[in-house]
Amino acid sequence: MMDIGTRRIFSEEHDLFRQSVRRFFQEEVVPYHSEWEKEGQISKECWEKAGTQGLLGVNTPEEVGGIGGDVLSTAITWEEQVYVNCSGPGFALHSDIVMPYITHFGNKEQIEKYIPTMTAGTCIGAIAMTEPGAGSDLQGIRTTAKKDGSDYILNGSKVFITNGYMCGLCLVVAITNPSAKAVAHGISLFLVDEGTPGFNKGRKLHKIGFKAQDTAELFFEDVRLPASALLGEENKGFYYLMKELPQERLIIAVMATASSEWMFEETRNYVKQRKAFGKTISNLQTVQHKLAELKSDISVGRAFIDQCLLLHSEGRLDTSTASMAKYWCSELQNRVAYQCLQLHGGWGYMWEYQLPEHSLMPAYSLDMEAATKS
Repeated sequence: MMDIGTRRIFSEEHDLFRQSVRRFFQEEVVPYHSEWEKEGQISKECWEKAGTQGLLGVNTPEEVGGIGGDVLSTAITWEEQVYVNCSGPGFALHSDIVMPYITHFGNKEQIEKYIPTMTAGTCIGAIAMTEPGAGSDLQGIRTTAKKDGSDYILNGSKVFITNGYMCGLCLVVAITNPSAKAVAHGISLFLVDEGTPGFNKGRKLHKIGFKAQDTAELFFEDVRLPASALLGEENKGFYYLMKELPQERLIIAVMATASSEWMFEETRNYVKQRKAFGKTISNLQTVQHKLAELKSDISVGRAFIDQCLLLHSEGRLDTSTASMAKYWCSELQNRVAYQCLQLHGGWGYMWEYQLPEHSLMPAYSLDMEAATKS
């Protein structure tokens, strides 16, 4: 992985925080991750420990109940999770996708109700956009929220929802104006609490990767929501989704780059130990050339990503640049996974080396769903 001492965008305070985050993942996640993969979710205790350690809501302002750290601090939590090769904790989606919607578009009562408990890890957040017939195509959304007096009646279903099975709060995308000329002009966002009558969680979905991260189907059948459940203004949901895109895409790009770094280091260590033709395969010129090629590509990607992080910390990361970062780094991750698996030979296909899951990562989007795929 990247030597933190060479990354000049981070301060000494950031480096100290990184050490704390790294220790948390090594002590509180790594030892239990295999068991969590069997269960299809991590423990609630892990969420609460993350809250106690100040790893949730890192970039959420302190005055509304968050930690009050900067973008670079929260990026450290994204990277360090990848560096321990544990995909289970859905912290990034919770802290840096769901929570910003509430802090940016929520009213005082909504912020006071959710942000402190989400920072503490006692309320887990999810965002529900994707449906069986609508993923990247927002025009295909069928979930509706119809007015009934001052209330809304929510009906529909969602699928592939990360944190969906464990969520205490679900941010639901629904149509509130079906007669709008474009669906985008008739979408609203709603805050739906676990236990609300008519809100039911389906099974945990079994995936070929990210086995420890709970991903679920969600069903809404005549769910009565008070007007206070509406986030922001009615029919402005699409604009809220678009406004949050740069950070959501950046998360994918940062984690993909960290994944590439992790796979490279694991592979370099492997070829230094693996013997063939009477010597370690790291002495083979073809292997050296391939490692040099991978290191060059990863270093270029890292330089770009760190520049994007710096831009975002200054509020200057635009959608186009974030899109390029997501595209380039997820493609890089896929290439690195393939090449690293090849360098492992037959052992690259064995679960103990853990490379196969990373080769599946580009298809995963933290359930930023349609927004990040657009």
